[in-house]
Amino acid sequence: MPQHISLTQFLIDEQRAGRVSADLGLLLQALAQSVAAIAATVSKGALAGALGEAGTENVQGEAQKKLDVIANDILIQANEWGGYLGAMASEELEFVCQIPSSATRGDYLLLFDPLDGSSNIDVNVTIGTIFSVLRNPQAKDKEPTEADFLQPGRDQIAAGYATYGPSTQLVLTLGDGVHGFTLDRETGGFLHTHPFMTVPTEACEYAINASNVRHWEAPVQRYIAELQQGRDGPRGCDFNMRWIASMVADVHRVLTRGGIFMYPLDEKCRAKGGKLRLMYEANPMAMLIEQAGGAATTGRGRILDIIPERLHQRVPVILGSRIEVERVTSYHLDLES
Repeated sequence: MPQHISLTQFLIDEQRAGRVSADLGLLLQALAQSVAAIAATVSKGALAGALGEAGTENVQGEAQKKLDVIANDILIQANEWGGYLGAMASEELEFVCQIPSSATRGDYLLLFDPLDGSSNIDVNVTIGTIFSVLRNPQAKDKEPTEADFLQPGRDQIAAGYATYGPSTQLVLTLGDGVHGFTLDRETGGFLHTHPFMTVPTEACEYAINASNVRHWEAPVQRYIAELQQGRDGPRGCDFNMRWIASMVADVHRVLTRGGIFMYPLDEKCRAKGGKLRLMYEANPMAMLIEQAGGAATTGRGRILDIIPERLHQRVPVILGSRIEVERVTSYHLDLES
């Protein structure tokens, strides 16, 4: 059996190297503990009474699954008392989640999508958690407001996601590469199994919701048509489409095997600005993909350069192997030039 260092040791080493503060290390440890707790509940499924609808809606008007609510509560309860957070924001909550008055506020802000891919819960397909860490611009004696969270993605201190699949993995960047950790279910700890993950430069795979084909803009229609022509077309390669309908799972595959993930602007989501949430999904995933050598755009510009206007803002997302992302982005720019 190969020997792997623990997440704790990894964070201590990063702290000694000056890349992680003690409080950021505590925050990341608490997030890892939250992921382990969510993984335990997910793995029990119907045995824990965790499947099915919760009978409530989130701020976006989407029906919540029971596990959405459970995962959200786990993350809040694990992080509200540690003294390292100024406040939190969740995709499931309309407003900023303040730290209790009895607890100490800290230097960081945490945003999270507690359970990405909720439509897959009841059919036992991989789902996950996504998170983003920002610096708290407020003094510790003041409650952060929504405006304090509206920082561009390039200002993220850390970002990551967890996948709840055959194994539970935690993928993390601190701004110096991407690292993967696997949960050892026997000990309950995460081990550093995937150091310095990189997105392969080229791969003949793509992920997109093909049911929306009639709604796509012309640049996306053009790009996908080229892929579908295979080795007889301009790309000279037979591309495979893979679509799990869980952003975490689809992006994890792209990070591991290369290719491109797309949820572009189309006529169905144009009025909302896009399908995916900038602060909870697009920014953390864009940081991870860029740190792994890939690229992430809206089709018209770099995701990490967007100045957020509101906490639950939506944007188009195109990310993955740099060559593919740059190609489809160039088609958008050609159309508008």
